[in-house]
Amino acid sequence: MFLSPIVGSFSTGADANPTVAMMEAAFAHEQLEWRYVNCEVAENDLGAAVAGARAMGWRGFNCSIPHKQAVIPLLDGLAETARIAHAVNCVVRTDTGWFGHNTDGLGFLESARQVIDLTGLEVLVIGSGGAAHAIAIEVARAGARRVHIASRNSGTATALARLVTTNTGADGLVLDWTEQLFVPPAVRLVVNATPVGMSPHDDQAVGIDWESIPSGAVVADVVPLPANTRFLRAAGSVGAVTIDGRGMLVDQAAENIRLWTGVRPDTSVMRAALDDALALA
Repeated sequence: MFLSPIVGSFSTGADANPTVAMMEAAFAHEQLEWRYVNCEVAENDLGAAVAGARAMGWRGFNCSIPHKQAVIPLLDGLAETARIAHAVNCVVRTDTGWFGHNTDGLGFLESARQVIDLTGLEVLVIGSGGAAHAIAIEVARAGARRVHIASRNSGTATALARLVTTNTGADGLVLDWTEQLFVPPAVRLVVNATPVGMSPHDDQAVGIDWESIPSGAVVADVVPLPANTRFLRAAGSVGAVTIDGRGMLVDQAAENIRLWTGVRPDTSVMRAALDDALALA
């Protein structure tokens, strides 16, 4: 009666993580007596934190920067996308132990599918970090024909393109990016999967040739704060349909709750809680 199931988040810079506001709002709305605890966990303390969660009977936890890869050796199994991307952001307690998922890409897909069908499309993913890995792999698995990777780090871009080609039915290609990034004319979805433009650095911009954006293209950003980033404002100015980063953040959080509880929460409640929390940030 008095023992609530507990989940939470392990990260550094935890004080800036608004996920707890969404999760607690969702639990309350769905009448789930669960609790979400936001925890500051240093890199050297991750093993102790995971062991502590196991000992205390936690039902699962999220991993954010810098733990998405470091947590993998501490787990007992991985879902397919987490295995391919070699990154975990959601861990679920199962009968056989801790099982790692990567819901970032699924969150992006859920948000993107509201405005575009990915089947047979060419997609450009800007960046080659954790978010870029998850998004590139999931759009490929969802039916994209070709996934272009553009990153200032040519080595990680090449590795990600190879992951896409090897593990999905899509072709992974690396775009040359020196100064201004030129978008291939066949691309129909452009995704900024980098933190460029995130508050308090709102004035930062991705170096892209906006005149090269194909007519009718959709442009998405993973940055949640501000919602209407400089990247999205520039995309809107050339007529592109835009998707902000808060949708991805909400939808991946909703998928986490579904994995933990079996309940798919009302995302409109979660989005309202996120907007309220970030308005105070």
